[in-house]
Amino acid sequence: MQLGGPTWTVRLGRRDSLAAYQEAANRELPAPFSDLSVLISMFRDKGLTPREMTALSGAHTIGQAQCSQFDDRIYNDRNINATFAALRRRTCPPGGSSALAPLDGETPYQFDNGYYRELVARRGLLQSDQALFNGGSQDALVRRYSVNGAAFARDFAAAMAKMGAIRPPPGTPGEVRLVCNRLAIDHMASMIPRLALALWLFSALVSAQLSSTFYSATCPNLQQVVRSAMADVVRQNPRNAAFILRLFFHDCFVNGCDASILLDGTPAFASEKFANPNRNSAQGYEIIDAIKARVEAKCPATVSCADVLALATRDGVALLGGPTWTVRLGRRDSLAAYQEAANRELPAPFSDLSVLISMFRDKGLTPREMTALSGAHTIGQAQCSQFDDRIYNDRNINATFAALRRRTCPPSGSSALAPLDGETPYQFDNGYYRELVARRGLLQSDQALFNGRSQDALVRRYSVNGAAFARDFTAAMVKMGAIRPPPGTPGEVRLVCNRVN
Repeated sequence: MQLGGPTWTVRLGRRDSLAAYQEAANRELPAPFSDLSVLISMFRDKGLTPREMTALSGAHTIGQAQCSQFDDRIYNDRNINATFAALRRRTCPPGGSSALAPLDGETPYQFDNGYYRELVARRGLLQSDQALFNGGSQDALVRRYSVNGAAFARDFAAAMAKMGAIRPPPGTPGEVRLVCNRLAIDHMASMIPRLALALWLFSALVSAQLSSTFYSATCPNLQQVVRSAMADVVRQNPRNAAFILRLFFHDCFVNGCDASILLDGTPAFASEKFANPNRNSAQGYEIIDAIKARVEAKCPATVSCADVLALATRDGVALLGGPTWTVRLGRRDSLAAYQEAANRELPAPFSDLSVLISMFRDKGLTPREMTALSGAHTIGQAQCSQFDDRIYNDRNINATFAALRRRTCPPSGSSALAPLDGETPYQFDNGYYRELVARRGLLQSDQALFNGRSQDALVRRYSVNGAAFARDFTAAMVKMGAIRPPPGTPGEVRLVCNRVN
């Protein structure tokens, strides 16, 4: 801002890492010689679009680079202004050196859109700069920024806020360092007794990490208790497995996997149970309450409701013939619910593919993981009001299937139910994907996965390879189950799941 650039609201609450990652830095940071396809791929891996990449590259409107980073360009590139190349050669020999040159020669100490004017004039200093204006997909945007500083400033600020929200992998421990170049524990070692230091470190790590053995000493029979309870309720009604699976999804997508979805409302906060995606549709709360009561009888005040929900989800899937996986434990229960976030962050049954990809990416999940997790719809049902528009108006739908669903679902919608997977509605398998390939996806958000776009090939693969689906689904469930609340969010082990202690 001091150099005349834009400002933006900085969201806070980050934690400092407990390690450095030199190999990852070597692998994941763009090189000054990168071409456009490499740049787009590397930024996309961080959840950033090509437009955001081009806006963020405008940071090169200030700063300098060493001759060794651009000597090949000024001696060998063709897409370069000849006068500019000759000027740079005066201080930069062919073998490179440590001599410096400005990345934006027009206004090197002013944060503005001069960098883009340099690119349009073929005076980009680095190959990775000029790659943005080289007859490729970003040419039009570079031209726009070169003549519209306000558009650049707006996009740059938005992209900086988004990049600043990139989080460490779920479960990565963190701290608030006292001195930035070393860990707090190193700084504190000379200040506090050894025993207190050990207790402090243990507390910090336990609060940040999940482990499959978290309750091995404090509640050794936990998994048997949950599995037995789930076997009872699935035997009574197979749909109960789908209810619990949906609760887990909707919990993890809102502020992390913290059992906030289970809380009743209070004067301090509105319940997520009455958020639009959950009202009159999410079920199974009483099942988790009952399982938690069984767990409390064995291990009082020990196991969180969030962990009970995670285990019950896994067991429900397995009881209907689906895969199993190791559940990492150690979650804490939230002290509040987040109804507004639930309304905003849970995918709607009408979402198209781009919206779905974006919403899952916001949770750190890739498009492949999104498509695998969507296979949870191999069990469960949906209300007519969630798919009436599809069966009456969509074109990418099997006509016989649409006619069948219209028999019980009027154009204006109703609460009548239909299975999400009409082929094997009570079997956790890959039938859901076969339905999509046959254009019999019940929801618009289901069929969006197979609609002539990027996920078609993966849907086809899952439709004929149940083992591949099961493998990807379990891996994605483990990853989703590790989504944590924002750093610094307080938590507890609730005694009753529908209210804080």
